[in-house]
Amino acid sequence: MTSSTVVRPYDLERSAALRLAAGFAVANLLLTFALTLWTTHIGYSYFRDEFYYLACGRHLAWGYVDHGPIVALQARLGEVLFGESVFGIRVLSACAGAVMVFLGGMICWALGGHRSAQSLAMLGLMCTPQYIGVDGFLSMNSFEAAFWSACVLAVVMILRGSSPAKWWTILGVVAGIGLLNKPSMAFFLVAVALGLLVTPQRKILFTRWAALGIVLMLLIALPNVLWQIHYQWPTLKFLQNGKIHHKNITLGPVQFVLAQFSTMQPVNALIWMTGVVALLRGKSIRNSRWLGATMLFFYAIMFAAHAKDYYLEGIYPAFFAAGAIAWEHRFSASPRVRNERLIGFPILTAVLVITTLIVLPMASPVMAPAAWVRYTEAMHLPHDNTERSATGPLPQFYADRFGWEREVGIVKRTYDALSPGDRQRVCLFASNYGEAGAIDFFNRKDHLGLPPALSGQNSYWWWGMHGCDTNLVIAVIDDKPEEVATKYDSVTIVGQMYDPYSMPFEHRNIYLLRGRKPSAPFDWKDERFYI
Repeated sequence: MTSSTVVRPYDLERSAALRLAAGFAVANLLLTFALTLWTTHIGYSYFRDEFYYLACGRHLAWGYVDHGPIVALQARLGEVLFGESVFGIRVLSACAGAVMVFLGGMICWALGGHRSAQSLAMLGLMCTPQYIGVDGFLSMNSFEAAFWSACVLAVVMILRGSSPAKWWTILGVVAGIGLLNKPSMAFFLVAVALGLLVTPQRKILFTRWAALGIVLMLLIALPNVLWQIHYQWPTLKFLQNGKIHHKNITLGPVQFVLAQFSTMQPVNALIWMTGVVALLRGKSIRNSRWLGATMLFFYAIMFAAHAKDYYLEGIYPAFFAAGAIAWEHRFSASPRVRNERLIGFPILTAVLVITTLIVLPMASPVMAPAAWVRYTEAMHLPHDNTERSATGPLPQFYADRFGWEREVGIVKRTYDALSPGDRQRVCLFASNYGEAGAIDFFNRKDHLGLPPALSGQNSYWWWGMHGCDTNLVIAVIDDKPEEVATKYDSVTIVGQMYDPYSMPFEHRNIYLLRGRKPSAPFDWKDERFYI
């Protein structure tokens, strides 16, 4: 007797879909690597938030004031596995982007799309400025779309009849980790639950496997909740302070919708908007009206919460998938599409690639600063900014990559000029986490021998003063000399943190301060600010 293995058509389709999705994922990974190497080559350095996340990675905890623990773990792993270079710390973000593209392709397959639809969906994701940007630096946003897409894929597979035990477990684990990554995961999950509840697909919520998934999710997220309770909900205070001080720009309903066209690339609207309509109609893609309803609920929740426009980025891969299927169905009579060619929509593909190349400098700093300014002015491309801080020639996302080495160099020279006794007790104080993070990072990377930096902003305040003496301070602050003189007997400007392309608020003096006045007693509690 001989035995033979029967290969089902379903298995063949899945294998082909996996291979195609993997191919696009690898292409996206290599493209992100290339952009990182190029932008570093032409002079763009570390982004300010990267210093902060790396510092958090050196203080691993279950929570932080302004973000979840996953990005700190990501930073630490990236540093350990790939080194402290600009490229090394960004490897995992690039991998997250590749996973997102892969999952977008698999969602397309799970919803009934074939080769041409998969290709169009994944190409659209690769040509999205928002994803190009967040996948190109160390950021908690880079993993968000991957976590959300995995949850959508799990729900789609459950509705297809695949093992509910397996997929609810996957959903629970991924959702729990996603909650540890960013609180916005909670809003997404609420939107998914509402989308299911208002459609016949609600039945999958009322099973023992759904309960298992929810329990897993809550257990994984629980340590962060307990951390928040223990430290009296610092993240809520951070969010509240942001509203009180009007940190972020609040968009009106029309502006909020139009911003999606910009962040997702205008031509891409032909794909994802088509996907939303197709899902809501429920004709070409069966059992998926819940997903269209999810989009509507999520838009409403995010707008009501006055969220930044890019906070919606994680939900789009599913709608690229649905839109690509709608295009595939619309042109199914075409021989090119019917034969499932890789590029089934040549005109749309060509326009998409060309427009992406035009707006690429807005997503990734592929041009030197002076050339970038000339290009954007000639093309009349707007400088998007989600915060109220005034910008210089470059938008904040680019400007915050300049000036850090100069700052640390001045601090190092000032420190080396001190006596050995003064070096043992001096405080290195910075007014924000970017400045403090830069000092700590380059101190560690270049073995500068400096003491740890202090800052009162966000999680830096929790790490304390490290036993330094506030009667002797090297301070990177925006106070004017006459203001500082009310607190210290000796005030010396030792340099200025300045770069013509950096953010204007980072053009500030660096002081050597001696002798804290009795009339201005120092209390570390007074230095704390969450914003």
